[in-house]
Amino acid sequence: MRVIIQRVKSSQVEVDRRVIGKIGRGLNLLVGIADTDTEAELDWMVRKCLDLRLFPDETTGNDRWEKSVQDIGGELLVVSQFTLYGDCRKGRRPSFSQSAAPEYARALYQLFVDKLRMSGLRVETGEFGAMMEVCIENDGPVTLLLEKEASVR
Repeated sequence: MRVIIQRVKSSQVEVDRRVIGKIGRGLNLLVGIADTDTEAELDWMVRKCLDLRLFPDETTGNDRWEKSVQDIGGELLVVSQFTLYGDCRKGRRPSFSQSAAPEYARALYQLFVDKLRMSGLRVETGEFGAMMEVCIENDGPVTLLLEKEASVR
């Protein structure tokens, strides 16, 4: 499983020129599911996204990242992105053979969103499988790639 995690001041996603998800301060999560991913990888990723300290503690005046998205009561925008598993090593067109099949990816993506919602934070989403326009106002910018290799399924 791969997640591009971005600290944002705001973020929104549109489908057919209609805003379907919008957040203020928090994290934008671009989520790629591999064909070998299981709920174990998903659980690790949920914990990591919620617990990573990516926000400064504004009460101390220190720029050190001391707070998680949970600590600040931030928001999450979760967008599926199978292209995170694009393999560009051969030829001029990416191969997506490591990406999960759409039905399997949709189920794991929805489970990922459901588990994030259990945190009590506001969670908005894109539309799985749709062509989307994502507007991201990066804060920092802070952008990290989280990756959890699947154990044998």
